[in-house]
Amino acid sequence: MRVAVVGATGAVGREILKVLEARDFPLSDLRLYASPRSAGVRLAFRGEEIPVEPLPEGPLPVDLVLASAGGGISKAKALVWAEGGALVVDNSSAWRYEPWVPLVVPEVNREKIFQHRGIIANPNCTTAILAMALWPLHRAFQAKRVIVATYQAASGAGAKAMEELLTETHRFLHGEAPKAEAFAHPLPFNVIPHIDAFQENGYTREEMKVVWETHKIFGDDTIRISATAVRVPTLRAHAEAVSVEFERPITPEAAREVLAQAPGVEVVDEPEAKRYPMPLTASGKWDVEVGRIRKSLAFENGLDFFVVGDQLLKGAALNAVQIAEEWLKGP
Repeated sequence: MRVAVVGATGAVGREILKVLEARDFPLSDLRLYASPRSAGVRLAFRGEEIPVEPLPEGPLPVDLVLASAGGGISKAKALVWAEGGALVVDNSSAWRYEPWVPLVVPEVNREKIFQHRGIIANPNCTTAILAMALWPLHRAFQAKRVIVATYQAASGAGAKAMEELLTETHRFLHGEAPKAEAFAHPLPFNVIPHIDAFQENGYTREEMKVVWETHKIFGDDTIRISATAVRVPTLRAHAEAVSVEFERPITPEAAREVLAQAPGVEVVDEPEAKRYPMPLTASGKWDVEVGRIRKSLAFENGLDFFVVGDQLLKGAALNAVQIAEEWLKGP
């Protein structure tokens, strides 16, 4: 299996390399591509230093492309790569909303992988983390309404955003005014209820991604979803406070039982022992953590819970590699 990682020097690209190595992905050749300014950089993989190449114009000489170079690159080149014979698993938003492109979380809709026409889209990180907890509950109790508030780490905006948080925090602690380039406002000791562009309905595009993508992944657009996305000054792992109204009666005990059996989910729900999901504990972890599971005080058949996942892993690199793994296994 010949594999290319496009956008290899970015935050997600580097995580893809780590995941490929950690999961012993079966590949015979690995090509790393990035922008011309990154050409010549060497990245470690399985004890070797592999040089990064500038991305060429035409098809890539591989069987699988794991792309994380941004929507503009993917929109311009993914079809070319696919027409050259490669399966493209794209981490950007460029193809997610095309009806003919599968949008996949393997634990939810694995079967869609085998309906691809050359491109498979990876969902937005916030959606993927939510889906891991919501899907098993939806199957068991039928979600009717979902309200989500997100607490999204700096790394969701890329490697430069993580560096900005560290640099500007240092600046703030030394009595200087922090600056903002990657964010709408300085992030240190602040929260920003603004991720991506505002839409005509007053929601941001990040918030609407949760709606659009959950509907597509679940194959059910009857679920009413409302989201508020907030950037917080953590380095990695997104957290989400979720309230759900279900069609069928649900108890916290029944929800814990369902979630405990769900693949890719770790129930961390011992508040008396101060154990609950946190970015501190979820960072670097393949599973998402779910806890603070309790009966809703607002909905009759309702449940509240808190879910945290590493958005560079399940929200990006890990999910992409898992799609490729399932593709290799076959239907």
